[in-house]
Amino acid sequence: MDLKRHDFELDELMERIRANDNRLIALQVPEGLKMQALEMMDTIETETSAQVVLAADPCYGACDLVHDKMQLMGVELVAHMGHSQMNINSGMPTEFINVTYDGDPELHTVMPWLEQHRAMAQQRLAQQDQTGTLSEEEAQERFMDAVGRMAPLTDTKLGLVGSIQHLHLLPEFHDRLEKAGFDVTIPVGGARLSFPGQVLGCNYSGDDHSIGHYLFLGSGDFHPIGLVLHTGKPLAMLDPYTGDAEEMSLQRIERILRQRFGLIMSVQDANSFGILIGEKPGQMRRTLALRMKRILAKHGKKGYLLALEHVGPELIDFYPVDAFVNTACPRIAIDDAVKYRKPLITPFELEVALGEKKWETGYQFDEIP
Repeated sequence: MDLKRHDFELDELMERIRANDNRLIALQVPEGLKMQALEMMDTIETETSAQVVLAADPCYGACDLVHDKMQLMGVELVAHMGHSQMNINSGMPTEFINVTYDGDPELHTVMPWLEQHRAMAQQRLAQQDQTGTLSEEEAQERFMDAVGRMAPLTDTKLGLVGSIQHLHLLPEFHDRLEKAGFDVTIPVGGARLSFPGQVLGCNYSGDDHSIGHYLFLGSGDFHPIGLVLHTGKPLAMLDPYTGDAEEMSLQRIERILRQRFGLIMSVQDANSFGILIGEKPGQMRRTLALRMKRILAKHGKKGYLLALEHVGPELIDFYPVDAFVNTACPRIAIDDAVKYRKPLITPFELEVALGEKKWETGYQFDEIP
């Protein structure tokens, strides 16, 4: 990653600092940009009258705000960099700062994947599943279906999405892909998403039945894994940093689903559960946690509400319960499950284990709306 090719867009922030005569501000940046944090602090302090304190704890998204701590420190403004504003109340003045990258990858590397995935979508549309009542074994197989054939398709459009620093590329890529013969849509999601085509690790609400497959502009597999788990649709990835293209392997998604299946089976005889509540403002789902506790009580099982700002094995593994239900960041249970000695499951998975939801609905990704 060439940090010199990023635009950190500090001008608007510094204009606000000068206009309000702020004297102490906080800078919060994601992990990948912390190398540049001191340089940005120097720029702000040179160009304004403010002193800058870096919120140096890990920052995993716009849901991960530090405002309560900064208020106690006397901070007047928080500058949150590299993430877009969510539908949560930060509790104090906040400037969300875009970070964009000037990479412009070629399409030809990803075209074979897109053509293959369009053919898969066309076949699925032509052979909509009309299966009636399923046996338990058939229902479990449907749960494991990595390409999500349970959800109906009405079209085979290409959904064009990206991570926040590459969203400015989407309109140009929309036109390029249309010229290449694809019917392209840039999906618009719910209130948690600020921009068309944006995906988060916890929210893929722009998906609809007209989209048959996806192209993701971005790096890494964090967002692609969540998107395929949520939609069950083929996904190609084009990395603006390297120009490389690949697909999110359906075999990899199936391995994740088999792991989830195993965890669900392992908690069916569990009697006590720790129900994790995230204390971060964008992850706090108290109502969901309380509903999980009521469902457990209905089935004669015990649930203990555990509130944490950070979730890690060293913080929960020692509790004398049989398993944990995670209502904090949805990706903790998916991405970090192997780190825990005891089963760590999602609310949907608990409901499947207790018979409240059925296998044949297919896997439902835990999402924060």
